[in-house]
Amino acid sequence: MRIDRLELLNYRNYENLELSFSPEINVFIGENAQGKTNIMEALYVLSMAKSHRTSNDKELIRWDAEYGKIKADVYRKYGKLPLEITLSKKGKTAKVNHLEQRRLSDYIGQLNVVMFAPEDLHLVKGSPQVRRRFIDMEIGQISPVYLHDLLTYQKLLKQRNHILKQHYGKQSINDVMFDVYTDQFIEAAVKIIRKRFHFMELLQKWAAPIHQGISRGLEQLEIRYQPINGLDPNWTPEKMASFLGEKLVEVRKREIDRGVTLVGPHRDELQFFVNGYDVQTYGSQGQQRTTALSLKLAEIELIKQEVGEPPVLLLDDVLSELDDYRQSHLLNTIRGSVQTFVTTTSVDGIQHETIQSARLFEVTNGTVKK
Repeated sequence: MRIDRLELLNYRNYENLELSFSPEINVFIGENAQGKTNIMEALYVLSMAKSHRTSNDKELIRWDAEYGKIKADVYRKYGKLPLEITLSKKGKTAKVNHLEQRRLSDYIGQLNVVMFAPEDLHLVKGSPQVRRRFIDMEIGQISPVYLHDLLTYQKLLKQRNHILKQHYGKQSINDVMFDVYTDQFIEAAVKIIRKRFHFMELLQKWAAPIHQGISRGLEQLEIRYQPINGLDPNWTPEKMASFLGEKLVEVRKREIDRGVTLVGPHRDELQFFVNGYDVQTYGSQGQQRTTALSLKLAEIELIKQEVGEPPVLLLDDVLSELDDYRQSHLLNTIRGSVQTFVTTTSVDGIQHETIQSARLFEVTNGTVKK
């Protein structure tokens, strides 16, 4: 898949911008705070219907404007697909082929992107929340059902926590709705856990050989998805549900004391091991960066396998964060196979032929010159 044309209206620092892109490499060059990342963010929002930088959609609308709009012509293997996201102070709407979608979860998956930004280099070292968000965003792109289950789970988690807070300091909970929510919560949790296990198997399949290649055959990467301690990925949904129910009974008093749900996918963890050692704890900065790069390149292959065509790659100011070897490996991998968008302050230090043959855009204070 590829993005042929992009139009921004009242988006961030762009009042009106129209661009046409190369099907291969597109590079946005400019100093910091000029608007390069805003273009990358717009492409991400076009895919995921949400920003990777803020949870407040109002920040995406140009100052003093009533609404903002992102429009693009996307080409998939079956032809042209116009996409549109409109942002207003009342909310947002999404259109596919000029038809408004009833739910945003119905929209996501029309355009698949893999974003690689400096913060992704902290995927290994960062908090568990960062890794859970990584899992959810990537599965959501290839499985709209997962997004629906995740939204259901989050709603039930909120309702369950609300009742727990109401019973703070009490010895027990005598509330029929709490039991109903708990049963529904377990059902949604099992669906999420099983999907995450499957996704991690696929990610491991692609990431391990990629990591081995980048490390010149010296390192073996292992990805471990860690849900509730003791849960077996080979169990049936019924056995998983029973196990979760038992764990929730065990921690009930502690949940009442703290007013929060202590067991479930919202507390899961993702761990990375290189040659048997936990990369987060014992890995060098180079190993952590190689792991992050391997994950992103594996995402491309995974989406290509699941969807039947490669996603669009967004490299936001990340090339300068990689050493020459990792930079070359990344560019060699994507050359001729994935439409790529790159932001950078300069291409002077990047000698790779992929960049040399790219379509260049100069970004200065919200204006873009080809």
